[in-house]
Amino acid sequence: MQILDGKALSDKIKNRIKEETKKLKEKGIVPGLAVILVGDDPASHTYVRMKEKACETTGIYSIVHKMPSDISEEKILETIRMINNNPNIDGILVQLPLPPQIDTQKVLETIVPEKDVDGFHPFNVGKLVLGLDGFVPCTPLGVMRLLEEYEIDPKGLDVCVVGASNIVGKPMLNLLLNAFATVDICHIFTKDLAFHTKRADMVIVGVGKPNLITADMVKEGAIVIDIGINRLEDGRLVGDVDFENVAPKTSYITPVPGGVGPMTIAMLLENTLKAAKRRLK
Repeated sequence: MQILDGKALSDKIKNRIKEETKKLKEKGIVPGLAVILVGDDPASHTYVRMKEKACETTGIYSIVHKMPSDISEEKILETIRMINNNPNIDGILVQLPLPPQIDTQKVLETIVPEKDVDGFHPFNVGKLVLGLDGFVPCTPLGVMRLLEEYEIDPKGLDVCVVGASNIVGKPMLNLLLNAFATVDICHIFTKDLAFHTKRADMVIVGVGKPNLITADMVKEGAIVIDIGINRLEDGRLVGDVDFENVAPKTSYITPVPGGVGPMTIAMLLENTLKAAKRRLK
């Protein structure tokens, strides 16, 4: 069993981004990321602080537009349109979830595709489905980069993706299909989850339910990628996999924390740098 160390890889990627950002600055381009943060959700504020720190570390300019939870949808859309027209901002990120009075899809579609560094705009989703170059959601992209680092080729593997969200599950499915894996996707209405996971060479799970994947649900030698992150009552952070009991059966497994999480932020920075390079061209 080998641990897939996302923290080490993300540090490696950040160092490269720092060097590339420095070169862009010498050409008069400072990569810029704008974040829209609505409300007082503690987890959202924590994630945004982590993103701010990562931008600072790599030399990317970042600005956070903080808004109250009772803000109107139109005010958010106005802010996005303003950022769309700002030539010094390369990427726009709306921290999810948004309050219930806000139409999340409408907000995401207002971001111009060229600045959609989260990869959620239908334009970029379509490019991903077709295997064209666009912006890919950061978490599934981070998973693919982690597999690449450890020379794990999904081609020909039977992969079970557990979770069918627009943010993780569906883009993960398309990235794996583009890499010629055979993909089985499960969700809340799947009748017998274990039937699907037990047959898979690779299990990728991201639903937000501690210990959902147990040792009897994974075959010997499987690769297990845990995207879930859950805080227990005792304060510990755990994933969706019963790590202690599943790990001995696997060939590769990601820890939580320190697995996919750091890769998500690294891919956000990489997408922002990609957008800045396009501005240079």
